[in-house]
Amino acid sequence: MIRVLVADDQEMVRRNLRRILESEPDLRVVGEAADGVAAVELARVLRPDVVLADIRMPKRDGIAVARHLAGPDVVDPLPVVVITTFELDEYVYSALRNGACGFLLKRSGPALLIEGVRAAAGGEMLISPQLTVRLLRHLRQERPVHEALTERELDVVRLVAGARTNAEIADELFISPGTVKTHIANVQRKTGARNRVAIATWAWETGHAGP
Repeated sequence: MIRVLVADDQEMVRRNLRRILESEPDLRVVGEAADGVAAVELARVLRPDVVLADIRMPKRDGIAVARHLAGPDVVDPLPVVVITTFELDEYVYSALRNGACGFLLKRSGPALLIEGVRAAAGGEMLISPQLTVRLLRHLRQERPVHEALTERELDVVRLVAGARTNAEIADELFISPGTVKTHIANVQRKTGARNRVAIATWAWETGHAGP
């Protein structure tokens, strides 16, 4: 069971999100918050598997929620997926730089919302398709490599940039999913990338994303 905390300042939106999520047997909404401060406090108490946060909320917006729950200084981060009706590049860049592992447009529909929550719970990333190519080509983050990546690590990076799951990477490279996780951890250590989104961004910025 994937436990989800929903944060949105509109009660009707929260109700609709709950209805969509709980239509699936493996998803359950364990809490709701109407503002960003309440979302962070409730998340720290409930420790949900995924926090679904609207970009625009009173007191603390979705970007700040991501920073407090999953940012670079958080010792035990929670997966945060930011949702919005606004297709603005600066929102996407800022959310991902502050630790969010997904960014979804509300108009993308229920299926992508469900997929995004499941992806976040599984340690994967998902961004609305309308934003993906633009994001990976233009997001600028300085990520110096302190150690050179091995050829195998570069293979993994290329596939992460192609939005492949750990299982898909393992099949393609003929290695175990556990080995994939080890390679990803090494890449994160060497590049300073916080999550898979950041690895993909680094790959695009450095020309390692492949064709």
